[in-house]
Amino acid sequence: MANLGSSSATKSMKSVKLKFRIPYFTEWGQRLVVCGSEPTLGSWNVKKGLLLSPFHQGDELIWTGTVAVPCRFCCEYSYYVVDDAKNVLRWEMGNKRKLILPPLLQEGGQTLELHDLWQTGGDALPFRSAFKDVIFCKGSTLNIDRPEVILQDKLDQGESVLVHFKICCPNVEEGTSVYVIGSSTKLGNWNVQDGLKLQYTGEYIWEAYCVIPRSDFPIKYKYCKYGKNGCLSLEIGSTRELSIDSSKSQLQYIFLSDGMLREMPWRGAGVAIPMFSVRSEVDLGVGEFLDLKLLVDWAVESGFHLVQLLPINDTSVHGMWWDSYPYSSSLSVFALHPLYLRVQALSENMPEDIKNEIRNAKERLDGKDVDYEATMATKLSIAKKVFMQEKDLILNSSSFHKFFSANKDWLKPYAAFCFLRDFFETSDHSQWGRFSNYSKDKLEKLVSKDTSHYDAICFHYYVQFHLHLQLSEAAAYARAKGVILKGDLPIGVDRNSVDTWVYPNLFRMNTSTGAPPDYFDKNGQNWGFPTYNWEEMSKDNYAWWRARLTQMGKYFTAYRIDHILGFFRIWELPDHAMTGLIGKFRPSIPLSQEELEREGIWDFDRLTRPYVRKEFLQQEKFGDSWTLIVPTFLNEYLDRYEFKEDCNTEKKIAAKLKSCAEKSLLPESEDKIRHDLFDLLKNIVLIRDPEYARNFYPRFNLEDTSSFRDLDDHSKNVLKRLYYDYYFHRQEKLWQQNALKTLPVLLNSSDMLACGEDLGLIPACVHPVMQELGLIGLRIQRMPSEPDLEFGFPSQYSYMTVCVPHHVMTAPPCVPGGKKMKRDGTGFSTL
Repeated sequence: MANLGSSSATKSMKSVKLKFRIPYFTEWGQRLVVCGSEPTLGSWNVKKGLLLSPFHQGDELIWTGTVAVPCRFCCEYSYYVVDDAKNVLRWEMGNKRKLILPPLLQEGGQTLELHDLWQTGGDALPFRSAFKDVIFCKGSTLNIDRPEVILQDKLDQGESVLVHFKICCPNVEEGTSVYVIGSSTKLGNWNVQDGLKLQYTGEYIWEAYCVIPRSDFPIKYKYCKYGKNGCLSLEIGSTRELSIDSSKSQLQYIFLSDGMLREMPWRGAGVAIPMFSVRSEVDLGVGEFLDLKLLVDWAVESGFHLVQLLPINDTSVHGMWWDSYPYSSSLSVFALHPLYLRVQALSENMPEDIKNEIRNAKERLDGKDVDYEATMATKLSIAKKVFMQEKDLILNSSSFHKFFSANKDWLKPYAAFCFLRDFFETSDHSQWGRFSNYSKDKLEKLVSKDTSHYDAICFHYYVQFHLHLQLSEAAAYARAKGVILKGDLPIGVDRNSVDTWVYPNLFRMNTSTGAPPDYFDKNGQNWGFPTYNWEEMSKDNYAWWRARLTQMGKYFTAYRIDHILGFFRIWELPDHAMTGLIGKFRPSIPLSQEELEREGIWDFDRLTRPYVRKEFLQQEKFGDSWTLIVPTFLNEYLDRYEFKEDCNTEKKIAAKLKSCAEKSLLPESEDKIRHDLFDLLKNIVLIRDPEYARNFYPRFNLEDTSSFRDLDDHSKNVLKRLYYDYYFHRQEKLWQQNALKTLPVLLNSSDMLACGEDLGLIPACVHPVMQELGLIGLRIQRMPSEPDLEFGFPSQYSYMTVCVPHHVMTAPPCVPGGKKMKRDGTGFSTL
């Protein structure tokens, strides 16, 4: 709609005064700007937009601004919060506002007031595909009409005001109408039969014009739904009120945008389940995408509206049973896991020998548990045989060409990666010789039709094509049945993955991601995958993330963001760490050397190196064995000990211990010695930044260390104060800004409904940002955030919450010492 207003400007020099009006509370130094598609409103350049001015009205802070526009003006616009330099601090969520001046303003000289309300992320929920295409899709059957046009002569006497009522009401049953009733006779004096009936104009919007005498103002009113059976549903909450300045008789037009009709919001229940647990009589050893249709039927019969799946991306990094964990780092964030392929559906003309092979495999693999390695090997073996029989038919089909054209940007690198992984027998692409460093030229040669291995490349295309068809069929079935299919967006990717091979600049490959210590793990968590290089990702407006979400949106109508705290800040560890304690938040404002020196802290070697005294080794750790263990791992240094160069990291210690154990040189168990040495290694107070040596980070729970306890009182007090400042105060604004740069990109990349897993050490800025962006949070009934509760009360949770009784799948789904995944793994959730 960028040019709709320009043509009208050339036809007439007459203008209309457009007055914007919106209530919004700002902080000191903040202003509101309205910016839109036309030059009058800055052509989407916020710095050229209309700056609004505030005034107080009762308990509200109202922002207003006036601009002259041509008659029959059309545009889109939004409101923005800016600082004194007009830098954008915050913006409205949801769809752009649309304004079309009615023909009755063609004479010019009139003033039109736009009464708007700030659009939060919650206001955009009905326009997400979970609601738009599933829950409220019946609204698409409503007849679209335009509100009645009011003639100009009704207002000529100046005794009346034309009010345009507009409300968003997504959940309207067939045969039900939306009305405005209120204190004016034009609004029925609160009698719905005499009230103002609104017309449905599409996209859940209901509108109507009404000429109201000035003497009726101020008016009180509410919206309501009224069914053919006489059932009246009045909106909840306080009565709305509209007043005018009686001294300004020239005001004749008010356009109201009253947001959402206030009613009890939709709630639903569902089930969360790993894909491998969705078993049927037809599947081959594991749950398959087509089995989801049976699960959807069960959900409908049970009164459920949501089915949430754990991650379904290809995780076959190692080719071993531990790839079975759905939250294993992905081999590709775009490719689907071949484990969930139904081989019986690959061909309508399956040869009899392959049918027999499938029947035999079903008998062999249909146990209580899932044998991951055997099932993967069997499915891929059968799929290759079918592929060789019909490859020409499929690869030359129009449906395959359409799929390939839409997905080639990730599909070709994925197929090449899988071929190289199998050829070199490792996913570690640093061991692939000249193919270690990815380039488009090398890729095109690898996937060329002229190569001897072209069939091997096409086989991976073929498998992904059928996985796409099967999951698409199940997803369409869920939508048709009114069931939201919810996916899962894991926070990380494996360092030996397609994504790190193709886009190494997007990842900090010398780091590892995890979570700081908490009630459940005093050593924190180390997940092993690299952290993101957000600075590099921002250069193309996070294209990798946008593509990832667009791909998910082909199948799902909602999704869960795993560890949403990572989009505010991530717990970053060095890649040589095995535990999760000695990390720092990224991004974060460090303690500078100058800041510490001003506070009287100067002995940085003492604070950053492991503090190992002889009595620790003798009395607390190794006892009589200390004389055998210490010479192997430590050197005596002044009055203390320091780790030798070949064992001064956790990975080096683990490697040296393994070597000693193989030679039977350890006086105690390998696990105990490793635990004790790791404790000594982590006995520090400050962590020096490996990239900027004059920056430091306080070690998590530094007061628990003997290194801290042996400091003088002044140093203790300073470091305690700086510790709490680092972890709980100084980062909040930075983390808020980081999330507001990254999360909106995810939300705008698809129509899916987004839910964030907001568990762990939660910064104060997280929940306000999630609320503003319309992100639904997670509450686990058995893990209440209130310290005095054993179980949470779902009835007390906010509406923007997914509630689950327990955390689903917190450990790899494998039986101890084996290769099998447990079939059972479900949890119930409510929205």
